[in-house]
Amino acid sequence: MTASETIKLSALTGKIQQALSNVFGEATFWVVADVTNHAFYAQKGYHYFDLVEKDANSSAIVAKVAAVAWGNGSVRIREFEYVTGQPFKNDIHVLVKVSVNYHQVHGLQITLLDIDTSFTIGMLEQQKQQTLLRLLAECSDFIRKAGDRYVTRNNQLPLPAVIQKLAVITSGNSAGFQDFRHTLEHNRFAYAFQVDTYFTVVQGESKAELVQQRLIDVYNSGVAYDAVVIIRGGGAQTDFLLFDTFLLGRAVAKFPIPIITGIGHQKNETITDMMAHSPVKTPTKAAELIIAHNKAFEDGVSALQHTILIRAQQLFSSHYQALSQLNATVINQTRTVLHRQRETLHNYHNLVSHGSRSVLQHHQRELLTLSGAILARPRAVIAGKQNDLLNITANIRSFNRLYMQNRRGQLAHYDTLFKLMSPVNILKRGFAIVYAGDKIINSALPVETGSPITVRLHDASLEATVTAKTPHDEPGTDI
Repeated sequence: MTASETIKLSALTGKIQQALSNVFGEATFWVVADVTNHAFYAQKGYHYFDLVEKDANSSAIVAKVAAVAWGNGSVRIREFEYVTGQPFKNDIHVLVKVSVNYHQVHGLQITLLDIDTSFTIGMLEQQKQQTLLRLLAECSDFIRKAGDRYVTRNNQLPLPAVIQKLAVITSGNSAGFQDFRHTLEHNRFAYAFQVDTYFTVVQGESKAELVQQRLIDVYNSGVAYDAVVIIRGGGAQTDFLLFDTFLLGRAVAKFPIPIITGIGHQKNETITDMMAHSPVKTPTKAAELIIAHNKAFEDGVSALQHTILIRAQQLFSSHYQALSQLNATVINQTRTVLHRQRETLHNYHNLVSHGSRSVLQHHQRELLTLSGAILARPRAVIAGKQNDLLNITANIRSFNRLYMQNRRGQLAHYDTLFKLMSPVNILKRGFAIVYAGDKIINSALPVETGSPITVRLHDASLEATVTAKTPHDEPGTDI
């Protein structure tokens, strides 16, 4: 090989540069790719990174090219981050407008000219819709869709009439939690709350399992919480991807205590918000919701009290009027009744007066007649009564003698009978009294063979020992 057959490297790279310039020129292309090996130099505003294409099945890289963004491209990246809340970093999927360049020193490069923010937002929304469809498919027993609203077991739970006991799931250093607590503690109605904190990380899609575990801790605490509050301060849109996960959406949807969310996003609604009982935009709004709920109860009680007072006054007034009318009616009717009864009594008085005179005159005549009869026959009556007394006296004397004779005969009979039945005469007839110890016995049952007994006859007592005892089937038949 001669020297005339060699060329300088710069000549070769110049030819490459010219060839690429002839082919691509001022052409631009919209490219879908993933970002890797990203580096940003803030002082110059330069971004250096690789654009790669991965195999859909194996995730193996099938194409890779170095890229750079400066000037207008760097400005467009900054706008992208502001609009999407998504930092331009490794492993994000983007749609970018690029041009192809070749530099003799730096080699082949892709220059980023623009980036489509709606593509990235659309990808996030697409992931969110896929998660919602999965929740409906796999959790149909406690999640269903009614129109544009998701009906879950949690958002169908009734809130207690008064919310006092709260479990708060948040980050320990969250400014949003401080705003939430400050709003609760300094409410102008002086409502008091019991707030138990369950601190965890509330940023990063991979931290959903930690938030789910805190929900489990709340359930296992055994405390009868009125509500659970999940709060987080503001941030980039991607900071809220945690709340768009299937894991947390499912846990919130079936949680048995009403969940209030104040996640700090102003634009979009997360899946956690859709599954929760009462979603609001910020932690402060969550506190205001709780205070407003309690105030509504207080207002309801006050309104009920006012209604009761008004109704009581109305009832009192109506009953007072009814009593007044009844009082007037009673007075009028009483006067009428008294007037009628007065007339009736006057008539009865006249009737009694005239009737009494007639009755008295009649009885007076009867008494005069009886008095005359008594005065005419007193001696005859007295004589008859004296004869009756004499007859009774004679009868008493006669009956007394007969009665005394009869009683004397009975006494003589009883005297003879008593003498015949006396123990001495009974013993003389051949009977005896048997003693066991100092007690008279009339049966052989308490006496055992060999026991001493005493036999009392009419003229002596005999001491004996029982040598045998022969029972009789029918007592008295052998005598």
